[in-house]
Amino acid sequence: MATNASDAAESNDGGPDGPEEAGSNRNRKRAVLAVLPFLAIGLANVVLMLFQGLRPLWGFLILPPILFCSVLAYLVFSTDFLDGRT
Repeated sequence: MATNASDAAESNDGGPDGPEEAGSNRNRKRAVLAVLPFLAIGLANVVLMLFQGLRPLWGFLILPPILFCSVLAYLVFSTDFLDGRT
């Protein structure tokens, strides 16, 4: 049994190089792989709009929501926010 609080904390988390570190790297990679296609489609739409002759202002007005949703999706996937929901 742990003699003090720091020993108990060390025994629970597996240390700084424990399984949590490897899991977070895997989660970040999975998050990038999940968000990258949607980000690419959004940026391709902006480029397509600009090449179709629309004013650049319209392309830059659509860009912030695309980036915001991509960052939000990345945070959800990388932190396993949806784990435990059934």
